Amino acid sequence: MSKRQWFTTSILFLSVFFMAGFVLSCQKKESAAPQTTKPAERVKLVIASDATWPPMEFVDENKNIVGFAPEMMKAIAEAAGFDVEIRNTAWDGIFAGLAAGNYDAICSSVTITEERKQTMDFSEPYVNAGQVLVVQKKLNGVSTLKDMVGKKVGAQIGTTGAIEIQKVSGVQLATYDEVGLAFEDLANGRIAGVVADNPIAADFALQNPKFKDKLKIVGEPFTDEWLGIAVRKGDTKTLALINDGLAKIKANGKLEEIAKKWLH
Repeated sequence: MSKRQWFTTSILFLSVFFMAGFVLSCQKKESAAPQTTKPAERVKLVIASDATWPPMEFVDENKNIVGFAPEMMKAIAEAAGFDVEIRNTAWDGIFAGLAAGNYDAICSSVTITEERKQTMDFSEPYVNAGQVLVVQKKLNGVSTLKDMVGKKVGAQIGTTGAIEIQKVSGVQLATYDEVGLAFEDLANGRIAGVVADNPIAADFALQNPKFKDKLKIVGEPFTDEWLGIAVRKGDTKTLALINDGLAKIKANGKLEEIAKKWLH
């Protein structure tokens, strides 16, 4: 090897040596840097609600979805540590939308029934809302659905109220997309009665200025119905989140506080 070749080889060797040292030094610095963990994003649940059922869920004058159920749902989310978006959804098709994955759950005065349990799962129950019969104040001698034989009685389509009317032979069912429309027809004499959840019937018949001088609730609640939050069948993760928050607001008195605000 000539002196020139030896010199060139030495320079190349030293260059590789110093480069390797530089790389090792960088690696040590990188490994010495503190490792940061990105915080987990909060879960956000989209909740469907048919906001036409005051005082349970309705749209106020500012276009906000308010009422017992929306306030309860927000309290559940806060207690369990997740975010929530409440989406106004028409009752007709609300269960199909859940099955299709359009939202995570339904919190909209949904009665827990054995039939519904076949296609969806439910949270722990949160309030008992039996069905009652509402008629015009001037109508006397009526206390049960059996007294309405030969008459037309309204209910919102697909509700347990509609189911109860269909159980009584001789009573004609009139269905409505919104329960408020049924009360409108009752007040105007187009139908003879309305069957609805007790809290909703009380709001329309006893508190609503438009109807309280025209309508009355007769008899006692004739069903024992617990409301629950519905989730897709098998969605155990969402169900666990909701049940966790619900249990917490039951235990700390928040649920009772919300019920007193809206239902009494």
